Amino acid sequence: MIEDILKALSLTGEQSGAGSGSWLTCTGEVMESLSPIDGRTIGRVRSASREDYQAVSAAAVQAFHTWKMVPAPKRGEIVRQIGDALRAYKKELGALVSLEMGKIRAEGEGEVQEMIDMADFAVGQSRMLYGLTMHSERPGHRMYEQWHPIGPVGVITAFNFPVAVWSWNAMIALVAGDTVIWKPSSKVPLCAIAAMNIAWRVLQENRLPEGILGLVIGKHETVGKAVISDPMIPLVSATGSVRMGRHIGQTVKARLGKTLLELGGNNAIVVTPSANLRLAVRAILFGAVGTAGQRCTTTRRLIVHESIYPTLLDALLKAYSQVRIGNPLEEGTLMGPLIDREAVTSMQAALKRARDEGGRVLYGGEILSGGLFDTGTYVTPCICEAGPDSSIVREETFAPILYIIRYSTIEEAIRYHNLVPQGLSSAIFTNDLKDAEAFLSHRGSDCGIANVNIGTSGAEIGGAFGGEKDTGGGREAGSDAWKAYMRRQTCTINWSDDLPLAQGIHFETD
Repeated sequence: MIEDILKALSLTGEQSGAGSGSWLTCTGEVMESLSPIDGRTIGRVRSASREDYQAVSAAAVQAFHTWKMVPAPKRGEIVRQIGDALRAYKKELGALVSLEMGKIRAEGEGEVQEMIDMADFAVGQSRMLYGLTMHSERPGHRMYEQWHPIGPVGVITAFNFPVAVWSWNAMIALVAGDTVIWKPSSKVPLCAIAAMNIAWRVLQENRLPEGILGLVIGKHETVGKAVISDPMIPLVSATGSVRMGRHIGQTVKARLGKTLLELGGNNAIVVTPSANLRLAVRAILFGAVGTAGQRCTTTRRLIVHESIYPTLLDALLKAYSQVRIGNPLEEGTLMGPLIDREAVTSMQAALKRARDEGGRVLYGGEILSGGLFDTGTYVTPCICEAGPDSSIVREETFAPILYIIRYSTIEEAIRYHNLVPQGLSSAIFTNDLKDAEAFLSHRGSDCGIANVNIGTSGAEIGGAFGGEKDTGGGREAGSDAWKAYMRRQTCTINWSDDLPLAQGIHFETD
């Protein structure tokens, strides 16, 4: 089956790690793609060198001059075709996501569906790149603002969403008139290559120049550094850790470039006494266990009113005991492996710190072994009782650990919620209007996403996605996030025979 998937996606043999519409003959070292499912090598990629990156960058700059002059609705038509091409490969590409990253097949196909949905969204956006008309204070003048393509955009993505995060950026950037250079995680290179194979065929069929969509795979020291340091890349969109984001932000800002940063999440759900616990348990389970806790929107903290704490905990323990862990490609599996053994080690270190700080593991947290589990990448999801101000609770551990915290008043719950430095996604489960409004108010959740009676994970593309504080402040996907990929221009037209100055200034020579 694996061979069939790779063949369908044109991934047989050693792959090139760089290209702009056709593949370069790369000169970097060979990297292996290892499946976290069974540790098997599923492909080899010849990584890009600095010279390979320069070739991709030059192609993106050259293609930008052509692509930006294509009318935006026509650019949208190309994106529509890319979406249709992804539809044709949804099952194969979804399976590859599961195979290379480890998420269950339903989530893998769901990620490809998100790419398709993002393409559909961008098609509509291509006819809605609106500016504003403003009244001028000067008689006989018209003033307005418009938006122009910004240039080649660098997109750096993490392993946990091997293709979807690229689409959030690339589909909008394309309709905005930008070209795109993608630097994916080296842990999931085959997913990126497969996506490029699909998209490039559409560009070739439309006789468009190479360079509109580029790809570079390699180490940060080689190609990552080249992307963020390149003066020809006016915008870098990066998804990853806070530490990575700080480095990218400092480097790009030093050359006065723009950044769009989607960094750490340490997301919490508050559960009040009036909550529908059946809904809450379902949301908590998916939020904490889905993708084996490796989403930026994963539920990592559960803040529960003391009056319902025992009841909710019992329901969660029962739900957790029914989670089937195993091969993510098999029907019925709800949780697959972590991405690698390093992630497992980080999880165990976090649990040790939690215990050292007075926490108590109530369920799970073990490393599984035997048969398929001998890869050392499978764990049981964990529920851990902890204090709201424990240092480990303030950190994001990319693993299925749920810290459960008691509270007594809604003010206390909100304070606990906002204690962490990250500010991505948040939720409250309640049927109390006052509690819901308090959570959504300016004194409530300090996150970029705040939900009532739905969980922290699974955001819709129609809304702008992103967060505050250490999450970086960036926004991707819906709403007016398209503006990040364009440059704003304010225009004033004088259609009179006079030249009045603004602010009523008089500057006469006679």
